[in-house]
Amino acid sequence: MPTNKQLTKQFQLSVNRLKTLRSAHVNFNIFTSYRHPTKLSLELEAQYSELSSAEVLSPLAGKLCAIKDNIATTEEPTTCSSRALSRYVSPYNATVTSLLYAAGASVVGKTNMDEFGMGAATTHSYYGVTRNPQDPERIIGGSSGGSAAAVAAGICDFALGTDTGGSVRNPATHGGIVGLKPSYGRVSRWGVIPYAQSFDTVGVLASNVATARDVYMVLDKYDTKDPTCLDNNMRETILTFVGKRSGKLVIGIPLEFNIAELVPEIRDVWASVLIKLHEKGYTIKQVSIPAVKQSLPTYYTLALAEAASNLAKYDGIRYGYRDAETDIEKEGSEKTMFAETRSAQFNPEVKQRILLGNYNLSSDGYKNNFLKALQLRKQLTDEFNKVFRLNNALATVEGNPQGVDVLISPTQSEETPKLHIYELQLKESPVYGYINDVLTVPGSLSGLPCISVPVGGKDMPLGIQVMGQFGDDVAVLEMGEEVMNLSL
Repeated sequence: MPTNKQLTKQFQLSVNRLKTLRSAHVNFNIFTSYRHPTKLSLELEAQYSELSSAEVLSPLAGKLCAIKDNIATTEEPTTCSSRALSRYVSPYNATVTSLLYAAGASVVGKTNMDEFGMGAATTHSYYGVTRNPQDPERIIGGSSGGSAAAVAAGICDFALGTDTGGSVRNPATHGGIVGLKPSYGRVSRWGVIPYAQSFDTVGVLASNVATARDVYMVLDKYDTKDPTCLDNNMRETILTFVGKRSGKLVIGIPLEFNIAELVPEIRDVWASVLIKLHEKGYTIKQVSIPAVKQSLPTYYTLALAEAASNLAKYDGIRYGYRDAETDIEKEGSEKTMFAETRSAQFNPEVKQRILLGNYNLSSDGYKNNFLKALQLRKQLTDEFNKVFRLNNALATVEGNPQGVDVLISPTQSEETPKLHIYELQLKESPVYGYINDVLTVPGSLSGLPCISVPVGGKDMPLGIQVMGQFGDDVAVLEMGEEVMNLSL
């Protein structure tokens, strides 16, 4: 709990940060909408007067945060950076939004993203491209690029994003900050507009692990409104498993993550991190997870099928943008309006993913692709369970006594590319943006807790990823902080 002196310092910092909000947005295109800085400053002053006499304070009291634009808020529109929802204002707050307000955090605005979460660089947005505060000529990553930019630019203490296949960890790496993806189900998804509901996880972007931990502790609650949220019995089971662990964490090096596409600088930093941890007394083991090699096609087969289903409702009749010139009273106009609306309200990347997803749900695609992907997802999870010491609370198999507690790998296989080079590569190969997720989707497929922390880097920061057993978010945060504090 912060002291009164710390609270005063935090409020002063927050007020000063608000003075740079507009200029940062102009320079980097961070927000889809944001609150008036003067009004926010007045609210902070009133909040400070109220909290300064409080006996118990949340560690988030007086802190500024930004929220990705697919998480419902009543103060600002929730657009998913799409023309389809450009006028939508939610009548309710998402559970995570309500928890932040209850903890004393102040929301400065909604952050830009790849439309409906589909992209890896925040270049596929109705509101334009978000730039990287570390270097505006380079990509910030995606799809939570606006949230990463808000933290990297120093205008808020933390931001919420969503991680489906790496959408928090990816931009955290490019922005030189921390990106936490909790275990699937630990944080409520109620009020989060879905991309792929069996993967989507609300995550945290922050400048350090301590802040990410504080936010996570506020959000890590059972929510009866979200059927995928872990109930209290399951949380107690996980605590029991974690409580049986003793001694230092055991580290695993997943051999399948040492892919040929790793650039030398990233491979060298990965090796340096492992050497430093070994010198600090950690036991390090090589482990093999063969199904990792099929993770990328498995993930995109399943995620795009879910996306096609989720976006079907944006037809211009029930939900979404409608062409004002379409006369729905004319006979047969519904089909015309449906086609024109779907074409006009989605960008090419989203349309491409919908088409691929619909194919995977067709009779041929379902049999040849979708069912195989489901089997590979289970195989991957089983293989993860065999390398971790801790039991998976959702599985019937016991943990491996000779296994490891965390896995350490790079977050990305290449350095942060220049924006124009990235766009050229996308034109040459439309799947280039998908390949960027190769090291992050394995954790997403199995719902594992993962964190990316900034380390080293000559021209731009690099990211190291820590993954843990399902539910063991505590170990991931502990090791993430250890890695970030290393002197490389």
